[in-house]
Amino acid sequence: MSIFKGAAVAIVTPFTEDNRVNFDKLGELIEYQIANETDCIVICGTTGEASTLTHEEHLETIQYTVKKVNGRIPVIAGTGSNSTDTAIYLSQEAEKMGVDGLLLVTPYYNKATQRGLFEHFKAIAESVSIPVVLYNVPGRTGCNILPETVVDLAKNVKNIVGIKEASGDISQVAKLAHLANGEIDIYSGNDEQIVPLLSLGAVGVISVLSNVAPKQTHDIVAKYLEGDVKASTKMQLEAIPLVEALFCEVNPIPVKTALNLMGYQVGELRRPLTKMEEGNQNKLKQAMEQYGIKM
Repeated sequence: MSIFKGAAVAIVTPFTEDNRVNFDKLGELIEYQIANETDCIVICGTTGEASTLTHEEHLETIQYTVKKVNGRIPVIAGTGSNSTDTAIYLSQEAEKMGVDGLLLVTPYYNKATQRGLFEHFKAIAESVSIPVVLYNVPGRTGCNILPETVVDLAKNVKNIVGIKEASGDISQVAKLAHLANGEIDIYSGNDEQIVPLLSLGAVGVISVLSNVAPKQTHDIVAKYLEGDVKASTKMQLEAIPLVEALFCEVNPIPVKTALNLMGYQVGELRRPLTKMEEGNQNKLKQAMEQYGIKM
């Protein structure tokens, strides 16, 4: 039940001047991604500011994306929540809309035990029939899903097929790859660690960088998977200053700023996120210029 190999974009959610979801602009971004060989669209994730969307906006945005993509590449919908019942509701509705898979973030704030994580993900995955990708990002959620728990889930729940690993802990990912032995697809959740995770057996990335450099992000993965490790590594290293700039403030503040600098007019951020500080914006501009991105 693998969903994709390659580079998926964790796409932003554009807003209008009156703070509504800008579907026309979202359509432009989707076309830009597909034209530049992005392998999958991930909608309503952290980068998409899903936590500030109402349930109605969340589902309407998923539905629009499925219709706009129209089967050209897979669509994965972020439907995770710190409430199991809420995640089940969003996941079932997204399945009805025709998404190819779901991205489920670890519960945040209430910080479940490993047993709690197992029961949470199992209940959500078993409520649908489509593939599920777990999302481990303890730096934002305060909750780390351990390799043993991931493998236990993959072995016991047939449609849990992947994990977006954004712990930043290479040793943890290595242990996961060892224990899983190919039973679950691993995706890098950190743009500066695409090649390191590919070297451990990962099959791709779910990327913030791809919002502003889709072709380059695609090529980092494609070249590695084709066996051109040297070229892939070179591209990974060249992207490091831009990746650092894209995370010099909390995501997605810098990436939405970057898209606005590129002329995409994706709007402002929803509170509590705020406009990027001027000094950091200057660092971002410099990194974009050095990477060759036109503004």
